[in-house]
Amino acid sequence: MKRKRVMKKILYEILDWSKVLLTALVITFVVSRTLVANAQVPTGSMETTIMSGSRVLINRLSYVVGEPERGDIIAFYFPDDKSEKYLKRIIGLPGDKVEGIDGGIYVNGVLLEESYITEEINADFGPYHVPESSYFVMGDNRNNSADSRFWKDKFVERDEIIGKAEIEYFPELKRF
Repeated sequence: MKRKRVMKKILYEILDWSKVLLTALVITFVVSRTLVANAQVPTGSMETTIMSGSRVLINRLSYVVGEPERGDIIAFYFPDDKSEKYLKRIIGLPGDKVEGIDGGIYVNGVLLEESYITEEINADFGPYHVPESSYFVMGDNRNNSADSRFWKDKFVERDEIIGKAEIEYFPELKRF
């Protein structure tokens, strides 16, 4: 009789914990598919803002109500191979003319002020005219970044944006 009660208690505990674990898994699945995404930065193209090997949280809801802005760091599907995901900074908005001249980035003829850049670009480029619903993106480590300047399909389309990079959580905690 005592053994039967012990078995019942063990079974009850297993079922109780199973409900908790299942609930946690469902919540994790829903959150990761609708609210946030996790990204690991494989290259140094965003240094010194985001270092190679860093882990970043992407806010999937950031552009549900608003539009991407110049300076936002975004995660997106690579225009030349949609199976790959990239992380870069928005430089050109729809309708902009973007070009690199004498080490500086010019948007619509005006030098872009970028406090996050540590060195000038080493080659001129453009001009590129950003189509509607598209964005011109670049890595912060301009001289070591495969970005819009070099791709076959130069622009990131609005519907290819996964979300906005909000927080680096490893190896350090910082907000962008």
